[in-house]
Amino acid sequence: MSATDTAELKRLSGAHHWHPFTDHLELAALGGPRIITQAEGVWLTDSSGARILDAMAGLWCVNVGYGRRELADAAYRQLTDLSFYHGFFKTTTEPTVRLAAKLAELTPPGLSRAFFANSGSEANDTIVRMARHYWALKGKPEKQVFIGREHGYHGTTMAATSLNGMKVMHEQGGLPLPGFAHVMAPYPFEGQGEMSAEAFGRLAARAVEEKILAIGPENVAAFIGEPVQGAGGVIIPPDSYWPEINRICREHDILLIADEVICGFGRLGHWFGSQRYGIRPDFMTLAKGITSGYVPLSAVMVGDRVAETLINEGGEFYHGFTYSGHPVACAVALANLEVIEREGLVDRARTEIGPYLRERLEAVLDNHPIVGEIRSEGMIGAIEIVKDRRTRERFPGGGKVGLMARDHCFNNNLIMRGIRDSLVYAPALTMTKGEADEVARLAKLALDLTARDLGVM
Repeated sequence: MSATDTAELKRLSGAHHWHPFTDHLELAALGGPRIITQAEGVWLTDSSGARILDAMAGLWCVNVGYGRRELADAAYRQLTDLSFYHGFFKTTTEPTVRLAAKLAELTPPGLSRAFFANSGSEANDTIVRMARHYWALKGKPEKQVFIGREHGYHGTTMAATSLNGMKVMHEQGGLPLPGFAHVMAPYPFEGQGEMSAEAFGRLAARAVEEKILAIGPENVAAFIGEPVQGAGGVIIPPDSYWPEINRICREHDILLIADEVICGFGRLGHWFGSQRYGIRPDFMTLAKGITSGYVPLSAVMVGDRVAETLINEGGEFYHGFTYSGHPVACAVALANLEVIEREGLVDRARTEIGPYLRERLEAVLDNHPIVGEIRSEGMIGAIEIVKDRRTRERFPGGGKVGLMARDHCFNNNLIMRGIRDSLVYAPALTMTKGEADEVARLAKLALDLTARDLGVM
């Protein structure tokens, strides 16, 4: 693409394209957005011809890598045969039905039905409606409150943002809505102190129980959590946390929602994070890796006790989207799942490329003056940035150092994400060892430059 074409696209973007999660005055001051034109594997190409190593798989979603012909062919075939039909008025399509059955096969036992939407936000919004309707049908309409966690992320609709534990998002739009509460995250790096990991996991779980008791179990509909908190900073809970959450929800008759939008489809080295941590959910939220981001699709997996009540006692459920179970999206999802199975990408994330990437990062960042911790689970991880490695004291600025490090990554053609004072990564499960070496090299370069800016190196 010529420089003239790039300049025109930037002008048009500035005039007409409202980007998500963007300060547009800042973007304009920087000269406009980078224009991505092509992608293959884990590599992006921009309009200047620069190659960029994407260690974030887009937005945590391109699990099978860019440029997979199998997925493009599946979309083309379905567009040719049946470009669109919906699931309203007692109809459906073959890919929709086959995908629902496949998801019931892959997800943990007891999640037998799939309700399709277009994004994780819509799926979680759907769960709020389903859960409240369920309790009303059970004669407990007062069970309305949802409990989420600090740093939790569940989307951007009004209900999903209310589920979030992102205070900055609550500052806009009069959120959270009534009926949503939040508790501490199981964030060992910030909260564990001198406790053992097991003790801290139980402490964080007890915060959920204490909130339930404070609100009254008779008023609480559900607890929602990501197995590993992704957009909150790749917060990996101690192994003692989720078994205790299972117990608490069961004892207090609270529905349990596992938000697997990021964790699902091999990201943690298991098909789903619920399998890794032994979570027994009543709902599971799926999106992102379901199609590897090639087309929009999400799903709510509904547990049997909820589904049977809604179906047998609830009559018509007044909810749905024009594109619920879109046949093209479902066809692409089926092709995507076939690739993941055929190439053994789930096991590879757990036993091969995930551990290798962490080992390389640990090797090149060993004793780095501003690195406080490197943690990972499968193909998702975080590098904590600190002023003092021993005390874990942060730099002043409330997360500005993480953005500084992220910008150094971007400027050196590596995509990592800055969340508070950390760099996080979640590359495609297909990444090669040579590409993992390059991620480690470029991450060290970015952190060296950050340390230099801070006067540490």
